[in-house]
Amino acid sequence: MSTGLIATNEWRRQAVQAFAWGLAAAVLVLMAWQFLVALGAYLQIAPKLGALPNAPGVTDLVAIPLLRSFSNLLLLVVPLLTMRTFAGERQLRTLPLLLAAGAGDLRIVLGKFLGTLPLALILIALVAAMPLSLAFGTTLDLGKLAAAALGLALFAAALVAIGIACSAWVAQPALAAGLAVAIGGALSVLDLGARFEGIGNSAINWFALPTHLEPFLRGIVASVDIAYFLLICAVALALATRRLQRLRQAP
Repeated sequence: MSTGLIATNEWRRQAVQAFAWGLAAAVLVLMAWQFLVALGAYLQIAPKLGALPNAPGVTDLVAIPLLRSFSNLLLLVVPLLTMRTFAGERQLRTLPLLLAAGAGDLRIVLGKFLGTLPLALILIALVAAMPLSLAFGTTLDLGKLAAAALGLALFAAALVAIGIACSAWVAQPALAAGLAVAIGGALSVLDLGARFEGIGNSAINWFALPTHLEPFLRGIVASVDIAYFLLICAVALALATRRLQRLRQAP
């Protein structure tokens, strides 16, 4: 069984679940409401901004805050999407069949990752399309929006990898989701806690997720930030692969 086939099967499994699409619908409704509220507030202050030199535009006051808020929501949404990738298989007692299908452990993990990630990317695209629709009536900084979307895609990929690792290491989907939320939350508040203690440029700050997402939201695409998210993905998927090896060797 190839990685592509495993990914296709995982995507189909996600696509037929009412829970996944219900969750997506709830997220989009929430983000649409926030977008309309932010747009209404911007329209109220737009005449005053026009009289200011170098005033921030709709991209900085509506689009980027919306995407930043969505990144916080992803910390909860992605674990709910990944919690059944392996824990659900173990709960349904279908994991032995998957392990016996002739694919290596790494191929299985990569297939699960590639089959789950598209739903998160679709959500990012739909949320990003909300401020992008304003391009018909105003001027947007498309470069900054593209950088922000790329950052969110990498951020989501890291969270998906973490969620899959958690799902591989525990047997209950709910516990896998809770563990993934806890890890994602811890990686998100590391920088905040360090800055509260007066630490602003240390390894703790570097390990925090927002430290590497924020440059993308400011329109800055740096190789160090891309490498960070890829490193998180690699470590998490390696841990998931290691767990499958142990489950395969278990009596």
